[in-house]
Amino acid sequence: MANAREQGLDFDVQACPSPAYVVDDALLRKNLELLGQVQERSGARILLALKGFAMWDCFPLIREYLVGTTASGQDEARLGFDTFGGEVHVYSPAFGDAEMDVVLRYADHLSFNSPSQWRRFRERIAAAPRRVSCGLRVNPEHSTGAVPLYDPCAPGSRLGIRAVDLEPEDLEGIEGLHFHALCEQNSDAFEETLAAFEARFGHYLASLRWMNFGGGHHITRADYDVERLVRVVRDFKSRHPHLTVYLEPGEAIALNTGYLVCSVLDIVDNDGPIAILDTSATAHMPDVLEMPYRPEIVGAGKPGEKAHTYRLGGQTCLAGDIVGEYSFDAPLSIGDRLVFTDMAHYTMVKNTTFNGIRLPSICRIDEASRTVRTVKTFGYVDYRQRLS
Repeated sequence: MANAREQGLDFDVQACPSPAYVVDDALLRKNLELLGQVQERSGARILLALKGFAMWDCFPLIREYLVGTTASGQDEARLGFDTFGGEVHVYSPAFGDAEMDVVLRYADHLSFNSPSQWRRFRERIAAAPRRVSCGLRVNPEHSTGAVPLYDPCAPGSRLGIRAVDLEPEDLEGIEGLHFHALCEQNSDAFEETLAAFEARFGHYLASLRWMNFGGGHHITRADYDVERLVRVVRDFKSRHPHLTVYLEPGEAIALNTGYLVCSVLDIVDNDGPIAILDTSATAHMPDVLEMPYRPEIVGAGKPGEKAHTYRLGGQTCLAGDIVGEYSFDAPLSIGDRLVFTDMAHYTMVKNTTFNGIRLPSICRIDEASRTVRTVKTFGYVDYRQRLS
């Protein structure tokens, strides 16, 4: 394989453990600067959605720009409170009694998925030692996404309250509404969804204090229409000047900021060469199989595009643990390093130790020096402690 500089990389790939997630601080700051500009120009407050990116070693950098975190339950809420600070927003499809006791120690904003959950916990929230502003998640019933698995507005969805199921008395004591209906989408989809939301729920807004437009806004993608987003949010705020507006992207924070560095362990043949890697699609980059999608590799091409084509497979026993087919200028050799791109978001937060495969190390690239620092490595104890 070509060396790192020939591949267009300005850090030492060999300095990374293998496998390793590697986050580039310079690229992360570039995203954050854009998000900071969106906050300033639109008037919206942007939160880091921990379900997408929770590498807390990066939080001192991220909190230079964003106002807080949004969590999906008790442990994310505590992580945001302990390591990020700022506002802590929490939403879950349903809370249990014990979890609510924990959440109330950390949450500033709390969104419920149903009126019955709000009624169940409202007295406990009122008696909590710290004030919590409560909201309801609603379903605009307007689908714009292409992947049903990620569509909260699909028929039969369990996420959010439909307009037909919401009564005015359900909002007694409620201070905000929340919808999350997008997934990796542009601002035209947001504008459509907001119009559907206002048509169904707009008459409730006059009595509220805040509005949360959820995540799925691909703000830092190269072709994202930032100007439209700013205009849509500003127009909404002009119609409802009393409301504080929140956006909570997870993916946009770390989009295109990280890599998964791995190594070739073996090469076998079955109707073509197959390279077995020391990483795994199912364990280390599960969205490759769930979405599904084909991640890019630095210096590689599509099948047949370059001289040597390989099928790349993972280290687990799952027959379908296949990343895809890629071509290379030179034959692969055992020990070669491969660098998958865009591997910061929805990787560390979703990976598993299936088959006892060790989790990739976690590294950062310094903005100025471009040196690689290993933040965390994982071993037997990490695997053992997940079990009993």
